[in-house]
Parts: sequence; structure tokens; C-alpha cells
Amino acid sequence: MDYKKILFASALSCFFAAPLFAQANPPWSKGANNPAANKGYVFQVDSVDNIPDLHGNPSDAKLVLFIGGNQFFVLPQLVSGFVKQHPEFSGHIFYETLPPGILRKQIANNNTLTLGNFTLQVQPDVYEAGARVLKQMEQARQVEIPVEYATNDLEIMVHAGNPKGIHSLNDLGRSDIKLSMPNPAWEGVARQIETAIRNAGGSALLHTVYQTKVADGSNYLTHIHHRQTPMNILQGKADAGVTWASEVKFQEKIGNPITGVAIPANQNAAAIYAAGVMRNAPHADAARAWVAYLTTPEAQAAYREYGFKSVPKNEK
Repeated sequence: MDYKKILFASALSCFFAAPLFAQANPPWSKGANNPAANKGYVFQVDSVDNIPDLHGNPSDAKLVLFIGGNQFFVLPQLVSGFVKQHPEFSGHIFYETLPPGILRKQIANNNTLTLGNFTLQVQPDVYEAGARVLKQMEQARQVEIPVEYATNDLEIMVHAGNPKGIHSLNDLGRSDIKLSMPNPAWEGVARQIETAIRNAGGSALLHTVYQTKVADGSNYLTHIHHRQTPMNILQGKADAGVTWASEVKFQEKIGNPITGVAIPANQNAAAIYAAGVMRNAPHADAARAWVAYLTTPEAQAAYREYGFKSVPKNEK
């Protein structure tokens, strides 16, 4: 029996029968920030060795960005647009798209991060996260005056066709619904989600979603990113989860069988994102140029393409 032929046929069958599943797994940006000439030997094994949140080469970086993970899908387009205006940075931008809280822990620990057997030490020039956090960092003199550049709303993410008939946040409390939700322990978005759930169904619904369903195993709390939620939905491990509207838009954009259920404005909880140049930025001029670029029409158009909105002028 030719096992090589069997394995090859099996792989082809999986590829052609379920091409969308492959798009559910990292790395999502497909190395868009790594110029082909600088990639060297490319080694990647799905679900084992892929490191989706470290982009580019830190060893010769002229600009280092620490950016909240829910913006990962916009970054390749932003970096490309920025480099067209500043070609001297081509191939010299390194950025991380880990959860904002993890990035702050990395900064607090001498800018050092360990992933398995790999330890990285790199000093950020720019930090991007929620405006509230950036304001606190400004007051602590960690960053220069923050610049607000985008907003985002919450949405309920479900499988295409909405087979479970989920139409509101109240449906998340149903016993037949399996959830995948951000962990309040380290994901800032959980704060907005808790507010939205309380707006929809009071403390009782919040208790059901974040305590009862967690205890009985019908609510999976994500370990790293709330973008684990679409992966869980695509793999049949969850029926729904609350994410940013931009993440639903991204999944639809790449062709995954994902759709969103809108949350009424009187229940929703929006976020405002801001960027700040680190006070000790090694590449301060480059950092200021990047932060200024975020508010340009080109960058704003990229954000809107993925479901983000511009910050109202009266809120800036």
C-alpha cells in the first residue's frame, strides 16, 4: 500500500472540500510585512509553529509598533500605504498584534516576551489600544499626547445562515447555544461586552453568560484572542460569540462562512482607539510619522473597509 499517495490524496481532498477552514487558522496576514527578499527559509506548520502575532524582522527595524490584536487584518494595508509615502521604511517595520494587556505586560517586563522556547526583546516606538488606556499612559508619562483614530462597535458573530436562529444578546443565554467569548481576565473587549449584555438583559443575563455557562462548559473563554471565536465557530465548537463588528467584516471579506447579528445602538458599547508615541521611543520621528498617518484619508479608508468608523470630530 502506497501511504504517500493516500496521504497526498487525503490532503487534496481536505483542501478542495473545505478551503475555507484553512483561512480560519493563523497566520492571517500571510507574512505581508516580510519582503520576499528578506524571508530566508520559510518554515510553518499550522497549529504548531506559526507565530501569527509577530510581523517582520525586529533585528533591523526602523519602526516598532505594539498594536492591539483586533486590528491585525488592517495592518498589512496600513504598512503598505505608509511605506509608499516613506519608502525608507520598506522591510524595516516590525509590529506585534497581541492583546493590549499582554503588550503592556511585555513593556513592563523590560520589553521582553517569551513564547515557548523563544524570547524576544524589542523596544516599541508606538503603542495602540483603547483611548482610555492611552490617556492613563499619557498621565503616567509613558507616551506622548495620544491621537484617536478609529472606533468600533460590537456584533454577534454566528455561522453563515444563522442556523441556531440567534437574533439578540438575550439569545446567548439559551441552554442550546454554545458560546466562545473573550476572557475578562486579559481581554479589554470583555468590558464592553459585559456592558452590552447588561444593557440587554441585566445582571441575570450577564451571570448566565459569564458564570453559569462557563461553569457548565457551554461558554468557552478564549485564551489569547477573541479572534479565537471565529475559529471555534468554523470548527463547530461554538454557535456564537460577541466580537468587534470589524472581525465579522474580516471573516466575510476572506470568504469564511461567517455572518453577524447587529446589536441595537441602545445596547451596544463602542470603543475608541488611540495611538501614542512612547516617551523612550528609539525611532521617535518615525513613530510620529506613523501616528500622523493613521488619521490620513488613506488610512481612514482602510479602517472603514474593515468595518471600523472614524472618530467623530467632537470626540477628538
